[in-house]
Amino acid sequence: MTEKTVADLIARSNRLGADPKNTNYAGGNTSAKGVGTDPATGGDVELLWVKGSGGDLGTLTESGLAVLRLDRMRALQNVYPGVDREDEMVASFDYTLHGKGGAAPSIDTAMHGLVDAAHVDHLHPDSGIAIATAADGEELTKTIFGDKVVWVPWRRPGFQLGLDIAAIKRANPDAIGCILGGHGITAWGDTSVQSEKNSLWIIDTAAEYIAAHSRPEPFGPALDGYGALAEAERRAKAAALAPTLRGLVSTDKPQVGHFTDDPAVLDFLASAEHPRLAALGTSCPDHFLRTKVKPLLVDLPASASVEETIERLRTLHEEYRADYIAYYERNATAGSPAMRGADPLIVLVPGVGMFSYGANKQTARVAGEFYFNAISVMRGAEGLSTYAPIDEVEKFRIEYWALEEAKLQRMPKPKPLAARIALVTGAASGIGKAIATRLAAEGACVVIADLSLEKAQEAAAEIGNTDIAIGVAADVSSVKAVQFAIDAAVLAFGGLDLVVNNAGLSLSKSLLETSEADWDLQHDVMAKGSFLVSKAAARVLIDQELGGDIIYISSKNSVFAGPNNIAYSATKADQAHQVRLLAAELGEYGVKVNGINPDGVVRGSGIFASGWGANRAKTYGIDEQDLGKFYAQRTILKREVVPENVANAVFVLCTSDLSHTTGLHIPVDAGVAAAFLR
Repeated sequence: MTEKTVADLIARSNRLGADPKNTNYAGGNTSAKGVGTDPATGGDVELLWVKGSGGDLGTLTESGLAVLRLDRMRALQNVYPGVDREDEMVASFDYTLHGKGGAAPSIDTAMHGLVDAAHVDHLHPDSGIAIATAADGEELTKTIFGDKVVWVPWRRPGFQLGLDIAAIKRANPDAIGCILGGHGITAWGDTSVQSEKNSLWIIDTAAEYIAAHSRPEPFGPALDGYGALAEAERRAKAAALAPTLRGLVSTDKPQVGHFTDDPAVLDFLASAEHPRLAALGTSCPDHFLRTKVKPLLVDLPASASVEETIERLRTLHEEYRADYIAYYERNATAGSPAMRGADPLIVLVPGVGMFSYGANKQTARVAGEFYFNAISVMRGAEGLSTYAPIDEVEKFRIEYWALEEAKLQRMPKPKPLAARIALVTGAASGIGKAIATRLAAEGACVVIADLSLEKAQEAAAEIGNTDIAIGVAADVSSVKAVQFAIDAAVLAFGGLDLVVNNAGLSLSKSLLETSEADWDLQHDVMAKGSFLVSKAAARVLIDQELGGDIIYISSKNSVFAGPNNIAYSATKADQAHQVRLLAAELGEYGVKVNGINPDGVVRGSGIFASGWGANRAKTYGIDEQDLGKFYAQRTILKREVVPENVANAVFVLCTSDLSHTTGLHIPVDAGVAAAFLR
């Protein structure tokens, strides 16, 4: 019985959470009541299984459920100290847990435990929130749902809201759920199937009513000059704005970005009422916790140039920060947590789209999704009535809630490269892939650039999902291809912090065998390619004003003369001197430029696999399979160098431990005395 109850709850949760029309990411919660066994007595005990704090319905598993003894949870009503002290009740849930209790109970646990129904769903559907935020939401609820759904005036989530909904259900025995003013919906049922059916009926009925009764232009008529730019033009403008924007929104702490030019966003920004609605901010607590109370809106037409827009953004950002600080100071009390930062998390640019920001890519993407939800909510509310979100005081109480602060404090410590964005060239295999893998493991977002788009995407997929790594095609010898890769990076993650010039190839030939084409090919990829990538990246790094790192994967051959590699060694020497030149030039912008000189990296190397290894083995008179061992034996340490050794050096160079180091070449060669730099 217990196993089926839990399995049904998980399945229902996953179905509801998988469809964005039902709820947003990590939004809402579900529960089931049933009978389990008390391990202390062997007798039956009535239990409550409810989604724990911070979980996501779409991906919920049994480990994400909190498990409570229902009799003890309901007994908390007897010690409830009142709404002014209801936050204390969350800690009280610990005394009602069954066994170890599973996941931490959330603030909504009371809603699920106190309502007299075997199954309860609390969700944040756009259609339901549209009714919940309409100025005449109570009347609309009666009109749309009759006696089946009851209006609940806004109340902050907590124990008292659970008591309110429980009382409403008792007073309205025919009701299947509630519209929670300014917030969302709650539905219930005697079975898991019935609860899910009731939830979906409320969501779909609200959506159908909005579709049938909405005004033709809920956001007002089109605003002249604010329509969407052509796709290529708007994405080029977005890429040009992204670095400056990221620098501005990272004033308090570094942020990762996400960009969307979804038609719904562009339509909102092209409409006459968008300035009024944007200023009102979001309403559902889940929304503004992710997006701040309101976005930064660029008040210029789509035709404004990049330069004009950037100039205006700088002014608007100063105004936004001042306004947010004033909002905090108006509402903060002696017990309020410290202000978490005054930078916007959502930036809206008419004709271009929406930029969203967070501590990592997932958080930034989800913030954008939440504001997308908010636009949908505003469309529904304005179509039927007037959008009327909860007031500023209530928003502040949620945003700076002590329980929310406690949740933030429980989050794991950020990894060393958290919020940093890296571009690694030639990263589909060998050294480049090892570097990209290490950087991602240390918290960075990674763009894998390679000649083969397919191989780049495959390598990225091995590292993680698109919130962690993406693959792009890049012929580094082409100005256009390099700029495309840089633009892809800033549109995917908001900007750029770390560039690794790793792309390379080699033809092992003597001077007399080396053709002009051989020479040009290697110099185009490594000398010219590194120059082009560094130049395009430097523009981003300078515009961001956040500093950064450029790292060249050069070679022991840049300082050591060996036979039969004139073109390769010469171009590596070129790269080595680029490090010195750029370190001197970019230092004033806080950009560090360093190099790494590997040697004998045979395992996993694309260069060695393409014929270089066979040629070098022939030069040294050994079998190709023994080349790695041969290189190891000629080193001081007698150790073979592998791609991960180079990746380790890259990581060290871009950490805070070497924040004062630039113009350095680090040998990763197990010790080759002839290649010592001094």
